Amino acid sequence: MQTAQKNLGEVLFALVFVVLGVAGVIFAGTIEVPDLEFGMGPRAFPYIVSTLMLVIGAGLVFQALRGRLGAAEDGEDIDAEASTDWITIGKIALFVIIHILLIEPAGWPVAAAALFTGASWSLGAKPLWRSIMISVILALVLQYLFGGLLGVSLPRGPLLEGVEFLNG
Repeated sequence: MQTAQKNLGEVLFALVFVVLGVAGVIFAGTIEVPDLEFGMGPRAFPYIVSTLMLVIGAGLVFQALRGRLGAAEDGEDIDAEASTDWITIGKIALFVIIHILLIEPAGWPVAAAALFTGASWSLGAKPLWRSIMISVILALVLQYLFGGLLGVSLPRGPLLEGVEFLNG
């Protein structure tokens, strides 16, 4: 009985990947592409990721239906008796809200840097200046990749208004 439950659980878990992959492929097709778009556009990354999710999910469903189940986790590196750290979860949730509120007025790079810094601080990263520096660099690199290269519309904000290669 327990093997049948585990088999059903793994099939359902794998089907989540299949459904997300199908939805991603469908919704990627609805992304607007500028008329003068050449090369990789804003649809490329969602199509790649969604297709990979679909293929991997289908493979996992196939394997689970054949009875090839994943190994049980022993939990050797976790403390099963530890309680949930609601303060850390609350801090991270607060920084997600701050990120959402900052996107329009400050721009995506500033909002993302605030989110990345807040999440690393909430999880105990030290020293804080290093987290800030890495967050700013990561936010600018992501803005360049998605806004500058892929043409995804990410608002630059007032601090980066004249920087054309970050344009989205």
